[in-house]
Amino acid sequence: MKANRSPIFPIVFFFIITTGFFAGTKGFFERYGFDQEVLLIGNLILFVVTAFSFIIGKRSLRSSNPNAFVRGVYLSTMVKLFACAIAAFVYIMMFRKNINKPALIASMGLYIIYSVLEVSVLKKLLKEKNA
Repeated sequence: MKANRSPIFPIVFFFIITTGFFAGTKGFFERYGFDQEVLLIGNLILFVVTAFSFIIGKRSLRSSNPNAFVRGVYLSTMVKLFACAIAAFVYIMMFRKNINKPALIASMGLYIIYSVLEVSVLKKLLKEKNA
């Protein structure tokens, strides 16, 4: 059964778990100053951007040129970095006086986790391709 899973499964699973956690523990986050809405929207943006960059990285695996994979990972990282930077900029410009710093910092932590998940899955796919 595990062999039938899509390669993107760990990323989707993490998204579902974190979304459920953020949605189900509103009181907990409010006590510590986190805005639940910012966390949920940030998580959704990170998931969509990570899924898009994962597709770019996975397509680069099809090339016979080994440098294509490296270029694909760099491209996907740059796309994700700029998309998240633009989203953060838009949020900061829209809510200048009411920025929720704890939720913004938590979203940065989620960015790191999504990036690690994406690269580890792509690395696993690369090992399977070369085996």
